Amino acid sequence: MSFMRGATMVAIAASFLIAGCASNRGDESNRTFSSQEEGGWIPFFGGGSRRSSGPDTEAGIGVNSYLWRASLDTLSFMPLASADPWGGIIITDWYVNPEKPDERFKATVYILDTRLRADALNVAIFKQVNTGAGWVDSAVTAQTETDIENAILTKARQLRLSGGGRG
Repeated sequence: MSFMRGATMVAIAASFLIAGCASNRGDESNRTFSSQEEGGWIPFFGGGSRRSSGPDTEAGIGVNSYLWRASLDTLSFMPLASADPWGGIIITDWYVNPEKPDERFKATVYILDTRLRADALNVAIFKQVNTGAGWVDSAVTAQTETDIENAILTKARQLRLSGGGRG
C-alpha cells in the first residue's frame, strides 16, 4: 500500500511539473500577478486562461465553485496541505482525532468538471495506524470515501440553492 501511495504522489508531482512546463506563448506570456484581473492570467499554467463562464463556475477558478467551496468547508477540520483551484485538487495533511490518537487520516479531493455533478468529484482517503513502532498504512472502507463525497455534494447543492460559494 505504501508503494501505491508513493507512486500516486510521484504521478501527481510529475503532472504538476508537466503542467508547469506547458506554455501558451504569445502576448500573455509576460503578464504579472497585477494583470490577473485584466485578462485571466493564471500562474503555474504558462499564462493561458482556463476560465469558464458557465453558471456553476466562478471567474478565477477552473472548477465548479460550489464543489470547491463545499470541499474546503467539509474538510475544514483537517489541516490543509495544498489547494489548487485551477487544477481542482485539494490535499490535506494528516489529521489525528483527539479521541483516537493511534489513528490518522489524510484526504485528497479531485474536482473533475466545471459542472455540479456527482461524477465531477473524486475523494481518496488514506489511513494510518500507530503500532508503537511507527505509522503503518491501514485500509479505509470505500463507504468512508462515499460518505465524504456525499457530504461535499450535499453542501455544494446547499450553496447553489442559497447563492453562496461565489465571489
